[in-house]
Amino acid sequence: MIDLRQLKYFVAVAEEEHVGRAAERLHISQSPLSRQIAQLEERLGLMLFERNQQRIRLTRDGHTFLAETRALLTHANRLESLGRRLGRGEDGGLCIGYIENAMHSGVLSNALRKLRLSRPDVHIVLYSQPSSMQLEGLRQRSLDIALVNTQPDVDDPDLEFAQVLDDRMLLALPELHPLVDKDNLQPADLIEQDWISVIHKEDANSRDDFVAACVKTGFSPNIKLEAGEPLTALGLVAAGLGLTLIQHSLRHNAPEGVVLREIPWMFYTTQLWAVWHKANLRPLVTHFREVLVEDNAQ
Repeated sequence: MIDLRQLKYFVAVAEEEHVGRAAERLHISQSPLSRQIAQLEERLGLMLFERNQQRIRLTRDGHTFLAETRALLTHANRLESLGRRLGRGEDGGLCIGYIENAMHSGVLSNALRKLRLSRPDVHIVLYSQPSSMQLEGLRQRSLDIALVNTQPDVDDPDLEFAQVLDDRMLLALPELHPLVDKDNLQPADLIEQDWISVIHKEDANSRDDFVAACVKTGFSPNIKLEAGEPLTALGLVAAGLGLTLIQHSLRHNAPEGVVLREIPWMFYTTQLWAVWHKANLRPLVTHFREVLVEDNAQ
């Protein structure tokens, strides 16, 4: 079994790229630190560092090993914290990953409010991360619950999931736009309009998905501006700079100067899934995922 202390030493040396500075950071002398690194390399049968007189640098294999080591140490620290909290009679806390839309839509905030009512002393840590990073966090057991915008593989051997949001979209227009007064909007009305596209940083395909949905409906959007999140897009609409699509759950966030219209003929929704590791049987995790799923049952 690899010594966790050696792994901590390895990370320090890798980050400092200097044995002397790493030794000062770890409050030990250089000789035992160098010896521990050499023993780790011998145990692994792997050269982790390239050494010269000026500095010490990771090898290519060393970079790969560093990423996995950091993940292991993160989980080890969390495991220790969990044990201490359980020892004090607490539930152990929750580590939750999420994308911004989980907050914008109210899915996560509403679930946390309900959790606080039933378990007021639970310690909660939130991590805003891309979906792919969250799924990896679940596998490494550094996260308890992930809220992602892409459905995981149904045949995944480690993860289980449930959809918690399938939110229809509304058309957002400037209040002085000519289409505001038209009773029955049709796809043809949107052909010549200027559009503001929302490009989610956690979803590289969001722009393409938006364009594809428009084309499938019967028009190709003339995208003039791109916004990094939906509330910014609403601000641009209020300024009269174009039209955008906004999810129904954000309708109360529309500022003055924005009119929202239903477009039932456009089949384009914002989706969200709650994901967890099959082996995570802690009662608190089970309770919170039930809150998430029941609160957002389709």
